[in-house]
Amino acid sequence: MPVVHVDERERNSKVPQFLMEKGVTVIFKFLDVGDYVVSDRIGIERKTAIDFAKSIVDGRLFDQASRLLQAFEKAIIVIEGGLRKVARTTNLKRSAIIGAYIALALDMNITVLNTRDEEETAEIIKRIALKEFRRTHTISFKKPVQKPTTSNVTEWQLYVLQAFPHIGPKIAIRILERFGSLVNFCNATLSELTRIEGLSENKATEIYRILHATYKEYKKEVKSETPKSLMDYLQHQEEEKQEK
Repeated sequence: MPVVHVDERERNSKVPQFLMEKGVTVIFKFLDVGDYVVSDRIGIERKTAIDFAKSIVDGRLFDQASRLLQAFEKAIIVIEGGLRKVARTTNLKRSAIIGAYIALALDMNITVLNTRDEEETAEIIKRIALKEFRRTHTISFKKPVQKPTTSNVTEWQLYVLQAFPHIGPKIAIRILERFGSLVNFCNATLSELTRIEGLSENKATEIYRILHATYKEYKKEVKSETPKSLMDYLQHQEEEKQEK
C-alpha cells in the first residue's frame, strides 16, 4: 500500500486517521510545503472552506499555491466543505471565489478538488497515492529496439543506450549530445545523469547502480529462490539461516 507524508499540523484533523483506516501508511513530519505528499512529484494542500475563503481575503492563497508549484511537478488543492455558505458568512463575493478557482486552474495549472468532509478528503488522497504507487511500482515493458544491421556507430550507440531502463530514443540522443560517447556516459556521476532531461533522480540512480554494480553482486541478487530438488531446498534453507 502507498505511503503518505503528512504535515505535523494536520494531526488535529481526522484525515490522517481516516487514511490509516483505509490502509494507507501515514508518516508525520514537518513539511516545508503542502499538507500531504504522496510522491516526489505530487503535493497536496488541504483547506477547509472557511480557510480557503480567508486565504483569498488575506492573500495567502496564491503565495501558498506558488510555493506548492515550485516544490512539486503536480500541485493539488483540496477544498473541504461547502463554499456557498462560507461566502455568506464571510461577506465574500461569490465572484471572488469563482475568480480564485479560475486563476488556480487556468493561470497556475493547479488541480482544485472539492470534498464534502474529512473522510471524503482522505478517500481522494488515498486514491491519488494509490495511483502514484502503482505508477512507480509497475513494471513497464519497452518496445524491443531493433538491432542495427549496419556498422553505423551512432546506431549502435543508441541501441546500447536503449537497453537501459528508462532510456528511449529521445533520452538516448540527449545522453550522446551531452556526454559525446558511451565511455563518458558510463563514467558519469549520479549528479551528471540527473541533469539529463527526462531522467528523474530515481531513474538516474537505477541506471547508475546498473553501471557500477559488480558481477558478483548481480549474481547474488538474481540467485534462484526456487529449489530444483529436496537437497537444493535443504541447502537453500541452511544458507538463509547462515545469512541471518
